Amino acid sequence: MNYIYLLGFLLLNLSTFAQYCTSVGPTSTIDSNVESVILNGVVGAINYTGCPGVVGLEDLTQNVSVTLNAGGNYTLTVQFGTCQGNYSGAGEAWIDFDQNGSFDPYESIGTWTGIPPAIVQNWMFNVPSGATNGVTRLRVMQREAGTIPLNPCATYAWGSVTDFGIIITNGLDCTGYIGDDENDAIVVDQLPFSDSRSTEICYSNHNYVYPSPDIYYYFEPNPLMEQVNVSVCGANFDTFLSVVDLNGNVVAYNDDYEECAPQSALSFDAANLGPVYIIVEGWGIFSGDYTIQINSSYVGLQDSDTHHNLVFPNPSSGDLKLFANTGAYQLTDINGKLISHLNSDEQDVYNFQQLMPGVYFIKSLQTGQVQKWEKL
Repeated sequence: MNYIYLLGFLLLNLSTFAQYCTSVGPTSTIDSNVESVILNGVVGAINYTGCPGVVGLEDLTQNVSVTLNAGGNYTLTVQFGTCQGNYSGAGEAWIDFDQNGSFDPYESIGTWTGIPPAIVQNWMFNVPSGATNGVTRLRVMQREAGTIPLNPCATYAWGSVTDFGIIITNGLDCTGYIGDDENDAIVVDQLPFSDSRSTEICYSNHNYVYPSPDIYYYFEPNPLMEQVNVSVCGANFDTFLSVVDLNGNVVAYNDDYEECAPQSALSFDAANLGPVYIIVEGWGIFSGDYTIQINSSYVGLQDSDTHHNLVFPNPSSGDLKLFANTGAYQLTDINGKLISHLNSDEQDVYNFQQLMPGVYFIKSLQTGQVQKWEKL
């Protein structure tokens, strides 16, 4: 693999999350234009008449919608024509069945080439049984002087492009499958962190490094964290890992980790780093099952079985006693939020029964030493 090319691709594309291309279509309102579109669904229908022409995308997704059942067969009727002169061209239509924000080649439901006036096109198509439930789009495009296959995101001089709203039912119910994009990322709220999932169903492509489905994790480093380690070693497919900040800037990435290739693992410096997205996807078009493991090393952290212990018992159900005779300390949660100030001169035993079970940190303000404390 050309890693220089891959790095350049990452820098250009990681900041771009999937959404429908809408700066598309013709720059002129004359000549080639779709004259009609008809689609009858189980609920509702599209009965569209074109002309006069519209510059760019004619977006009818908010006021024209039809319901289709996954697994059902339907007929899309399209009249490719003109609003003025007759010139040769091409036409195509797509439905975004997987709702990944793009019209992929396998989502094309019909093509046409010719010169208007043309025979009405009746395209029979099947909605895949694995289509995702919810709201998606039908795009119908005509391009003068175009050739098949058309680019659904192209701009050109003459023709038309119109989007219609489509509702898919009886398909794949992806309720509860969080992590599909940065707006619904899985929150990593405590380290060590482990999560097992599959990218094969209910996840789509929002990270354009590869066309494979991807899953997003949101992670906010603790100020005490030094280095964060991420691994999907053991996955049953060829994986790719990347870490980006909230602006899409690349923090780290890995394709094949030498100890578990073709799976991935990486480490990144957490010092002075804000929130990030950790993204799991496949190399190329690969998808499958994986378990992600995330852990960290901590600045000044001492093992609890050394003579540098700051507190005991550890773990405990809430009672906490300072080992040191003097000094000030801080108790923080896994995200670095201050829970309490402690001082061995003022109190012998502290009671934190009210705290939620989890991992906390004790830090000496004198020495900077940090110890992990587990609340049962």
